[in-house]
Amino acid sequence: MHIHAYEKLWLAASILLILLLIGSVTYGAVGPGVAMVSDTEPAIDAGGLDEDERFSEPRVEQVGENEYEAYVVAYQFGFEPDPIVVPENSRVTFYVTSRDVIHGFEVAGTNANTMVVPGEVSEITVETDEPQEYGLICNEYCGAGHHVMEGKVNVVSQAEFEEQQSGGEDE
Repeated sequence: MHIHAYEKLWLAASILLILLLIGSVTYGAVGPGVAMVSDTEPAIDAGGLDEDERFSEPRVEQVGENEYEAYVVAYQFGFEPDPIVVPENSRVTFYVTSRDVIHGFEVAGTNANTMVVPGEVSEITVETDEPQEYGLICNEYCGAGHHVMEGKVNVVSQAEFEEQQSGGEDE
C-alpha cells in the first residue's frame, strides 16, 4: 500500500504535536518547584477554629534553628495575624485555613501562592532573606469586600523579631 508524501508529513506532524502535548503536561506535573496540594492534613471544622489548638490563636512560633511555623486564618475580609512578622534568613512554613469562604494567600513579589479552602489546611514554605515588607493579598474572589482584603508579611532582623516576641508575651 502506498501512502502519499503529504499524508506521511501530516501523520508525522500530528504525532509530534501529541508527543509535545504529553511532554508539556508531564513537565507541568513534575517540573521544578511545582507541588500539588496534599491530602495529608486531616479536614478541620471551619466553624470551630476557636477550638483548634493550631488556629485558636494565629501566630508565628519557632520550631527549630531558623525554622518557624506561621498559623494564619483568612476571613472576609482580612488575615489573622496581621501583620505576620518573621525573622530574616529563616525558613517559614505557613499553615493557612479559612473560617468562611474560599480565599487566596499570595505573598506579593514572591512565588508563595496557595488557595485557602474552608475546612482544609494549606501548607506553603518560604525562605526569607533580608528585612523587607511584603504585601499579602487574597487572589480568589471572596465577596463584595474582596478588593480590600490585604495584609502584610514583615521580614525583620532577628533582634527585632525577638524583641517583638518578648514584648507580645508581656501584654
